[in-house]
Amino acid sequence: MDTVMLSRIQFASTTIFHYFFVPVSIGLALLIAIMETMYVRKGNEEYKRMAQFWGKLFLINFAVGVVTGILQEFQFGMNWSDYSRFVGDVFGAPLAIEALLAFFLESTFIGIWIFGWDKVSKKVHLVSIWLVALGTMLSAFWILLANSFMQHPVGFQINNGRAEMNDIFALITNGQLLVEFPHTVLAAYATGAFLVTGISAYKLLKKQDVTFFRKSFEIAAIVGIISSFGVAVAGHAQAQYLVETQPMKMAASEALWGESGDPAPWTIFANIDTDNKTNSNEIQVPYLLSFLSYSKFSGEVKGMNQLQAEYEQAYGPGDYIPPVKTTFWSFRIMVAAGSLMIALGVYAIYLMWRKKMDKPNTWFMRFMFWGLLLPPIANTSGWIMTEMGRQPWTVFGLMTTEDSVSPNITSGQVLFSVISFTAIYAILGAVLIGLFVKVIKKGPYAMDNEHGESHDPYNKED
Repeated sequence: MDTVMLSRIQFASTTIFHYFFVPVSIGLALLIAIMETMYVRKGNEEYKRMAQFWGKLFLINFAVGVVTGILQEFQFGMNWSDYSRFVGDVFGAPLAIEALLAFFLESTFIGIWIFGWDKVSKKVHLVSIWLVALGTMLSAFWILLANSFMQHPVGFQINNGRAEMNDIFALITNGQLLVEFPHTVLAAYATGAFLVTGISAYKLLKKQDVTFFRKSFEIAAIVGIISSFGVAVAGHAQAQYLVETQPMKMAASEALWGESGDPAPWTIFANIDTDNKTNSNEIQVPYLLSFLSYSKFSGEVKGMNQLQAEYEQAYGPGDYIPPVKTTFWSFRIMVAAGSLMIALGVYAIYLMWRKKMDKPNTWFMRFMFWGLLLPPIANTSGWIMTEMGRQPWTVFGLMTTEDSVSPNITSGQVLFSVISFTAIYAILGAVLIGLFVKVIKKGPYAMDNEHGESHDPYNKED
């Protein structure tokens, strides 16, 4: 493989691995803040213990996320120096703000939250975790602002062959950011929620610390179902925005070669022949693509063949069709995982409403345990669709991926770094899983047990 492909593989693998931790940090920070708020308002020590127990997992995850995130920015200089040289004046600003403002905010108040349980007042301590939650959200905002520029470049001018920012307000109000940010943050909240419900379901199946994990499950289930529905709504808005700004990505996600027809059906399944640019054995839902695109059951969607001709006129000769099979199937994996999350969340709320959480169905709890994998699957496939669907562009309409790679690196150097980083990340992943398992096995009463204290495993109600 050439340098461009290896650099893409390296950036994709390190980004996917890093993004396993980012939404968990955002989601857990919110849940911990909610639990501690309930502790401060009600004075019930159970909620304090919840915040502390789930906080241990948050801190482990946050630490690994920081380590893996540092490498991301180095790659812009190592593997993508031509990209950084061309767009650094625009792209670098939000990354710098994220580090200096949002990350420092998180780091400072995480320290207060860790060490301040008995040193500051309850309200000050509560404010610290809410500021951590705010910091994680602000980090996402500035990172997504940079990504949104790559999807839909605005607020810049070309000067001496380089893109220079001339309107920060245009970047902040970028329409791509306005649909991408809520979709991503709500997905992160769902990720944290399903992690808590999954671990809680496992403990409930084992009948360990039942009341503690039942209450944790119920709090997380409420956050999970609200955020999952929110993700669907925000995703619908994002799909409609794609029709306007990146119609090729929308067409590729539907494997749509020619005109869709009016009304346009949505394809559930298709055998895609990229060589002959045709599909076979299609299973379609009538009207649905028109609704996804225009919020009405009518309207055509342009196909890739027509868009290819339009792009050649606008940008010159070249192949502007992205990897169709990858874009098509990653979108459907994301939708399927999100739909299962909603279904599990709805049933969990039903059990809570009918007050059946004391003895939930074993099969349902097993589904909820494995359901903790659904958000990472949805997040990963969603980002694959977002980034692969933009190909061959790094910055849409301005710079191709092929023109972005560093000119003075060899394929052997990149291959060595790919293997090295993969090995290091595998070790980090194993360490994180080991620490998670250790904390979960010890349970929320580990400190009491170490001090020889007895405890009532939460058989009391509020």
